[in-house]
Amino acid sequence: QVQLVESGGGLVQAGGSLRLSCAASGRTFSSLSMGWFRQAPGKEREFVAFIRRSGGSTYYVDSVKGRFTISRDNAKNTVYLQMNSLKPEDTAVYYCAARADGSYYRTAYEYDYWGQGTQVTVSS
Repeated sequence: QVQLVESGGGLVQAGGSLRLSCAASGRTFSSLSMGWFRQAPGKEREFVAFIRRSGGSTYYVDSVKGRFTISRDNAKNTVYLQMNSLKPEDTAVYYCAARADGSYYRTAYEYDYWGQGTQVTVSS
C-alpha cells in the first residue's frame, strides 16, 4: 500500500506562484509513476501533469504548459508541482496520484493510489 500526502496549497493572487509537494511512503518511490490532477467545484477531476519513474519524461495538459513544472526527488520520496503565473481558473483541489508501473496515463481511473488533496485558490 502506498500513502501519499500533499502539502503546499494556499491562497495566492493571480500571477503568483506556489509549489506543491507530495510525499510518498509504503513502496519504493522510484518504482512509481506520478501524476498531478485537480478538481474544481462542480467539475470532473482533470489531469495536470505526469512524470516517469526516472524523472526523464514529463507531460502536461495544454492549459498549464509553460507555467507548471513537475519534478521528483527519488531520494526524498517526493514529487513536486511548481506553479507559476497562476490564474483564477487554476483554482481547485490538487491531488497527487501514483501508478505502480511506468506507463503514461491522463485518466484518473488508471491510477492506483491517491493523496487527500490540497486546496489552491487564486484570486483575481
